[in-house]
Amino acid sequence: MTLDPDSVYGKVINQLPGGEKLKTCLQCGMCGGSCPSGPDMDYRPRKLFAMMLAGQDDQVLRSNTFWYCVSCYFCTVRCPQEIPITDIMYHLKHQAIEAGLYTTDAVSFSETFIGWVERYGRAFELGLATQFYLTHRPLGALKMGPMALAMMSRGRLHLRPKRIKAIRQLGRILDKAKEIGAQK
Repeated sequence: MTLDPDSVYGKVINQLPGGEKLKTCLQCGMCGGSCPSGPDMDYRPRKLFAMMLAGQDDQVLRSNTFWYCVSCYFCTVRCPQEIPITDIMYHLKHQAIEAGLYTTDAVSFSETFIGWVERYGRAFELGLATQFYLTHRPLGALKMGPMALAMMSRGRLHLRPKRIKAIRQLGRILDKAKEIGAQK
């Protein structure tokens, strides 16, 4: 099989440091099974990678998968092939933006998540779910109720956000990252 350097797959392999590791994907599903956002994704990472390999570039770039990535790196850590999955998700976001193929719902989820991190230094799951689902998928919020109650009963979901101690330092780091990103 000849690799088209202009395809989504070709760009990941050739442009992303470590992207060539995608060639070693076993399709084991560890990435999708590890993902906290997996249930909300159009396609779990392994399906997305298979679609990329099959040349379904338009469908890949229109998916919400990489927009729902919360950068927890759990998929990357658990990958038996050490594929930089989270980095690939970022790369796909950039490709979707360049191609103009993205939905406002997906971008809104990403922006909502980032907003919580900027304000508190960490994700606030209840706030994220409430803000996003009530704005974009009100019926989806109802479906999340039983899971939210179960998480609360186990102390895994808090009613109020907790701010990290070094929020000012994080703010400076994020500002510098934005500055560097704007230069590219």
